[in-house]
Amino acid sequence: MLILKIFRAPEWAALRANGESQGAPIDVADGYVHFSTPTQAQETAAKHFAGEEGLVLLAVDAEAVDDDLEWEVSRGDDLFPHLYRKLKLSDVVAHWPLPLVDGVHVFPEEALADD
Repeated sequence: MLILKIFRAPEWAALRANGESQGAPIDVADGYVHFSTPTQAQETAAKHFAGEEGLVLLAVDAEAVDDDLEWEVSRGDDLFPHLYRKLKLSDVVAHWPLPLVDGVHVFPEEALADD
């Protein structure tokens, strides 16, 4: 199963440059990297990234990071994947631009298909 992370362009650039990242400021503050399932990702984008352009959607294989992944209750009593270590560039199995069209982020079909 793929889990998804939305990064702003500077966060994605930093991950590529450094090979690892503690995530976005909210991730650093909370002590883990927030992810969403494909089912949760569009709501995450609307809630936390409304109107933001230049986003990048990252995909990570949940099984590959399972030892450091916790599924915890969050929004709407849903279980969300949280990574309790730095995100490594080598964890990222795919990435796509997340364009904003008419105020809504357009997700690639292949990112939403693996739930």
